[in-house]
Amino acid sequence: MSNDLVQVDRPIEGVVRLSLNRPEALNAFTFDMYTQLIACLRALRNDAEARVVILTGRGRGFCSGHDLRIDGHAPWIDERVGRLHYKKFFMAEVSQIPLLMRSLPQPVICAVNGPAAGVGFALALAADLLLCARSAKFINAIHNAATGHEFGLSYLLPRIVGAQRAAEILYTARPVSSDEAERIGLVLRAVDDALLMDASLELARSIIVNVPMGVWMTKQSLVFNQSAGSLEAAIEMENRAVIVSQTTADASEKMQAFFERRAPRFEQK
Repeated sequence: MSNDLVQVDRPIEGVVRLSLNRPEALNAFTFDMYTQLIACLRALRNDAEARVVILTGRGRGFCSGHDLRIDGHAPWIDERVGRLHYKKFFMAEVSQIPLLMRSLPQPVICAVNGPAAGVGFALALAADLLLCARSAKFINAIHNAATGHEFGLSYLLPRIVGAQRAAEILYTARPVSSDEAERIGLVLRAVDDALLMDASLELARSIIVNVPMGVWMTKQSLVFNQSAGSLEAAIEMENRAVIVSQTTADASEKMQAFFERRAPRFEQK
């Protein structure tokens, strides 16, 4: 999965880190960068050694959005189509990114190491857990492209901070500082810049000690139950997840490790 615009490494066992890598442009997206991130996320769906994914940026910013200075034609779109069709094909492809993040079996931790604007703001919200550096700020720069939302912003943000607060942030495009983001629940925690990756890895470690199938099923329940029609439907989803998770060999290993006061050794069986 290694490439130049999205760097991939494994800082500790069980954790894959994806680093957006255009620091000279505050990691603004190009056509190739979209393609590479999509390829990485798709590959992770079948990576049994990856238990947690960390998404971050290189340099002094997380992501400044789509690079409006980039001209040309997205390589995955037929050059014969008209402008409206081009936009439709373009958005249909790149908007797969938040969907892929939400559908991964692994929890995704977003470590926002500086400004997160436009697409960067949306990607941060698509993560399961969001940590940010004190220098981070969140900006709906999508207004610079004459729209006020994309990549699921209008779905994700109200569910995180509430409808009125989300409307104010999306309509005005004002910056949200790291302190405010922590106060309103937009991020789980804001930490000193130098401690961001350590905090992200510590959070990842606290996840990978749990049964792999249990974590996977819990993530699915959290995502699907946002639109559950009733408490009964949500509980039924949970019940099925319980049955699946408890029938794995890893579930027995987790219990045995608990009684023996040792770290579990999971084999995803």
